[in-house]
Amino acid sequence: MTTQVEKPESVKDAGHVEEHERRWQDYFTFNTDHKVIGIQYLVTSFVFYFIGGALAGLIRTELATPDPDLLSPLTYNRVFTMHGTIMLFLWIIPAGAAFANYLIPLMIGAKDMAFPKLNAVAFWMNAVGGLLLMSSFFVGAPEAGWTSYPPLSLISSQVGEEIWILSILVIGTSSVLGALNFFTTIVKMRTPSMTIHDMPLFCWAMLGTSILVLIGTPVLAAALIFLSFDLIAGTNFFNPAGGGDPIVYQHMFWFYSHPAVYIMVLPFFGVISEILPVHARKPVFGYRAIAYSSMLICFLGLIVWAHHMFTSGTPGWLRMFFMAATMLIAVPTGIKVFSWVATIWGGKINLNSAMLFGMGFISAFLIGGLSGVMLASVPFDVHVHDTYFIVAHFHYVLFGGSVLGLFGAVYHWFPKMTGRMVNETLGRIHFVLTFIGLNMTFLPMHELGLLGMNRRVAMYDPQFQSLNMICTIGSYLLAVSTIPFVINIIWSLNRGPIAGRNPWRALTLEWQTTSPPAIENFDEEPILWSGPYEYGIDSYSVDTDKQVEELLVEVKGDVG
Repeated sequence: MTTQVEKPESVKDAGHVEEHERRWQDYFTFNTDHKVIGIQYLVTSFVFYFIGGALAGLIRTELATPDPDLLSPLTYNRVFTMHGTIMLFLWIIPAGAAFANYLIPLMIGAKDMAFPKLNAVAFWMNAVGGLLLMSSFFVGAPEAGWTSYPPLSLISSQVGEEIWILSILVIGTSSVLGALNFFTTIVKMRTPSMTIHDMPLFCWAMLGTSILVLIGTPVLAAALIFLSFDLIAGTNFFNPAGGGDPIVYQHMFWFYSHPAVYIMVLPFFGVISEILPVHARKPVFGYRAIAYSSMLICFLGLIVWAHHMFTSGTPGWLRMFFMAATMLIAVPTGIKVFSWVATIWGGKINLNSAMLFGMGFISAFLIGGLSGVMLASVPFDVHVHDTYFIVAHFHYVLFGGSVLGLFGAVYHWFPKMTGRMVNETLGRIHFVLTFIGLNMTFLPMHELGLLGMNRRVAMYDPQFQSLNMICTIGSYLLAVSTIPFVINIIWSLNRGPIAGRNPWRALTLEWQTTSPPAIENFDEEPILWSGPYEYGIDSYSVDTDKQVEELLVEVKGDVG
């Protein structure tokens, strides 16, 4: 027989702590509080988002017509290179780190990260790396694309290229320090009552992300150091004029940069797994399947890099291996998508801003995932490689995936971070404009790619102008979509309704403390009364009357 025992009121409030006010100056200092560092990461990444978005606007304005009427081809290459670098290394990756910093200790019942000072160093290295990258505009920004393939990167804008290399090395070191902190904190600092299968799925996603960063980033660092030697010391690691092999650079670059796609999207897989069950009021479907699929994506993500090199002289037998491995990685990703759909199926869905972005994430990422399976096929990839089909694919994965997930995270955890609720009307307007702009900008690019329009060019055949004009109008709509978002954040910070501790009635531990949380998160060790997603189960279950009595005695002792 199973007996239901209601949680005593005193225990329900055991996580209560008095809020300690933070001064605004704390967010501009070397602060070791993981929540301050999370906010620092988030605000800094949004600053770079607006810069990268402005550069994207210049690119799309130039591409509205076939002629170089706004940017010269040289300037276009520089703007294109900086846009890609900023959006990947200074926007999406740090934004994932922002939520990891803020949430992981709260979700596992810890007071802070395992290495607080290292955590602060990681943020300031990221900020310094970003400023260093931006400084390249004053000496001639790099123009070899965000991939920086030699020999082009060895003969064009050499000073700007060297600054690009140094900035990526600094940002990459920051990423490694952060991953080391996340991994150690999750593995070693969970509250004693939390087993690995009690962890929120966001923690599982960050565990996989951290492994990818720790394995892949040093390989990219080595490639960039060798490239720097070729650039300033005259060595010939990758310079074909001196016997070097640029294909080796491609292997080293993509060994990191394909897993980097999962470094960018895995944290937001975790975010979606947190948002959907809360706002559908249903237990997450297939908890262990979602958790283990993150680990499987982590493993497979490390052995599929050469599908970026099907046109680089890759031997046929090796093409077959990477084609099969790339198709196989769709399986754990598909497990997540089916589990998310099953989670919201039949739920009591609250179509607030966070839920809308979560559902938008699923639909947009699905398009990117399906085109990814198409690109895994060698014959198809050979025909569309270096066309706008590729641009459409990775923007649906990264903007339709990571960015929609990021906005969902902002709306979901804004009450916890600030203590105030967002304006849902502005949030819904933001979603509608973003979702329409996303599809209007990137959906026609599939057709452009199939028709043969090359990417990374400022001038193109006039037959492609009408589709490019649609893409450009869509990009303007995306730009406009940020206006209600910014207004919402500023208004909500000052006048939003008080959120309270747990406005979503969620079950993960971060909602057991005040909003915003106190400096050390909890005044005592938080108690796990249920799994993180057991919605619809309002009471604690034990098997016998004797166990009920023992539980009550233990609870009274803890409270006393």
